[in-house]
Amino acid sequence: MAMTHTSKSAEVRQRLSHPVIDSDGHTVEFEPGVMDYLQKVGGPGIVERYKTERSTGMLSSLGGMLSWHRLSPQERREQRVTVPPWWALPAKNTLDRVTAMLPKLMYERLDEMGLDVTVAYPTFGLLAPHLDDEEIRRAACRAFNSYHADVFREYNDRIIPVAVIPMHTPQEALEELDYAVTTLGMKAVMLAGHVVRPVPHVQRTAPEAAKYAYWLDTFCLDSDYDYDPVWAKCVELNVAPTFHSAGMGWGHRTSTSTYMYNHIGHFAEAGEALCKAMFFSGVQKRFPTLTCAFLEGGVSTGARLYADLIARWKKRNPEAIENYNPANLYMELVVDLCQRYGGRVTEGKLDRLGVASGATINTKAAPDNTNDFARSGVSKEEDIRDLFVPRFYFGCEADDPMNAIAFNTKVNPFGQKIKAVYSSDIGHWDVPDMTEVTEEAYELVEHGVISEADFRDFVFTNPTTLWTGMNPDFFKGTVVEAQVSQLLANGTH
Repeated sequence: MAMTHTSKSAEVRQRLSHPVIDSDGHTVEFEPGVMDYLQKVGGPGIVERYKTERSTGMLSSLGGMLSWHRLSPQERREQRVTVPPWWALPAKNTLDRVTAMLPKLMYERLDEMGLDVTVAYPTFGLLAPHLDDEEIRRAACRAFNSYHADVFREYNDRIIPVAVIPMHTPQEALEELDYAVTTLGMKAVMLAGHVVRPVPHVQRTAPEAAKYAYWLDTFCLDSDYDYDPVWAKCVELNVAPTFHSAGMGWGHRTSTSTYMYNHIGHFAEAGEALCKAMFFSGVQKRFPTLTCAFLEGGVSTGARLYADLIARWKKRNPEAIENYNPANLYMELVVDLCQRYGGRVTEGKLDRLGVASGATINTKAAPDNTNDFARSGVSKEEDIRDLFVPRFYFGCEADDPMNAIAFNTKVNPFGQKIKAVYSSDIGHWDVPDMTEVTEEAYELVEHGVISEADFRDFVFTNPTTLWTGMNPDFFKGTVVEAQVSQLLANGTH
């Protein structure tokens, strides 16, 4: 299908001296094809079981929201069922809708989008690692991975499909990582970013209420499992773990009527939950070559988290925390000041000073180890910079004006640039016209918000270091192989 005109994105690309690498495009799976793979993987009956589980609310990570459409408005309110995404795929732009579905058409249209290479994440497959039933979950992940490896194989010089990896247990993750990378030859992986687990006490004492009482296992802090073997397997297989899980149905994102209320910030919240857990548990310290990406949440989340970690360290590092130790209160001075300045506020009440809020010496309120940063391996502010900035990447959609924050060295502590990676999100409602994505990203340059060099980092340098950080051959055999090799030879790492 030949282009009838040159799109503005194509014009932008033609002016650039470097490739444009998209680190988060989407394919919208031709589902009958995936179901054929699912039946081969799971045997008779698995397809209907999968469809039932996906459509009847048996997806605890989304708060049961998939049952919303079957309920009346009154039932939705009574059960507080979160409204799910609706009309989430392009429709009026039929060409784009089908482009996301058919690998050959996507491949043919990449130049219109101003893209040299796209790393293609699934759409329906995003939910597969979060299905509650283990047999269905593992079979669905295996089917989506086999389908994507097959249908994109002849287009791998420009489209790189992503494998989905369940994380309910380390063993599930290890087995699917091995299969996807070793057997199928996939180079990019998306691990579930969390697992929703029941609260054991509630499950034991009030089983009917258990589905409403859950906690988020982010694998690194307070988990019942040791996920270090998973990070070690990623290092062994030379794959960067990326995360694209949803946070809808969490906390306040539970409106029964307004999808946009629930949607804003939910990818960012899910990514932040895991990123914090990895940092505080010291994953990057134990696995210094591990490179991770948190997608579709935007770089503003990464910049804020980076600054927040440093701000908290300044106030609550092992030395500074003593500023808040109740044992350091000089009670004689407290009494003296209350007697001299308390007046009617404290008159006749000083005998109860020991239980007064703000004046009590309660050392039992603290954990045994008062250094929350102990497992992170941090001993000074600069350690936060060195552990966070080089190893955590953040997916940023093309038209997000907050992308500029990544490159604001006047604001980011230590004058750092956060690792923002260009993420088109083609295939989803965020992109009503695929041919505009690169043009929209470049508008920050045209508006003078970021420089040409920043844009190069956004669409080329950072994607390159993300994907080659653990696999120098990631782009081997692609149309950008020579330019990536040159960039790496110039010592970008």
